[in-house]
Amino acid sequence: MSAPALPSGPTTLLVIAKEPLPGRVKTRLTPPFTPAQAARLAEAALADTLRTVRSLPARRRAVVLEGRPGPWLPPGIEVLPQGTGGLDERLAAAFAAVTGPTLLIGMDTPQITAAHLAAALVPAAWDGCDAWFGPADDGGFWALGLASPAPELLRGVPMSVPETGAVQRGRLVAAGLTVRDLPRLRDVDTARDAEAVAAAAPHGRFAATLARLTRPPLR
Repeated sequence: MSAPALPSGPTTLLVIAKEPLPGRVKTRLTPPFTPAQAARLAEAALADTLRTVRSLPARRRAVVLEGRPGPWLPPGIEVLPQGTGGLDERLAAAFAAVTGPTLLIGMDTPQITAAHLAAALVPAAWDGCDAWFGPADDGGFWALGLASPAPELLRGVPMSVPETGAVQRGRLVAAGLTVRDLPRLRDVDTARDAEAVAAAAPHGRFAATLARLTRPPLR
C-alpha cells in the first residue's frame, strides 16, 4: 500500500538546517548542556519542524542541509545542499535554488504549528503580497517568504545581531515589496529559550528530549 499523498499547495517550503552533530549545532546551549546533549536537542527540534512541514500544504518540501541526512529525515522531504559563506549567503543560495513562491524557515522553532504558517500557505496567500516575514523575539526572523525568490534581498544583511530582523524587513520594503507578517516566535538559542519553547509545545519530541535531559537522577 502506498503512503498517503501529502497536502498540496502553491508554495515551496524550505527548512535551512545543520546536521545535528555534537559541537556543530546549538553551541550556545553549552553549558549547561554537553555538546552531545545539545545535538540531541537540535535533532529533536529539526524532527519536530520537519513533521510539521510534512503536514502543511506545499508544492515542494526540502531541507537545505549543511551535512548529511540522518534518521531524523522523514519521507517526502527533499535534501538540497546548503551553500557556503555567511548565513546571509547561505539563505540567498537557498532561494536561488528554487522558483515560484517560497517560504523558508529555520530549525530553531520546533513549536511551530500549522496555525503559525497558515496565512502564508493558503491559495490566496500571495494575492497582493510579495513577501511574508516571521519576526523572532531576539530581533532576528524565523520565517521569510518571497513570491519571486530574489537572493539579492538577503545578501549583506547582518545576521545573528539584534537588528537582523529589522534590517531584513527593511530591505524588503525598500525593494518595493508588499510585506505581511507572521506571528512573532522565540528561537531556541539558550537553555532558557529551550525551556520556554518546550513549554509552548509540551507534546513534541523537543519537549520530551529536554525533559529527559533535565530530569533529576534517581537516588
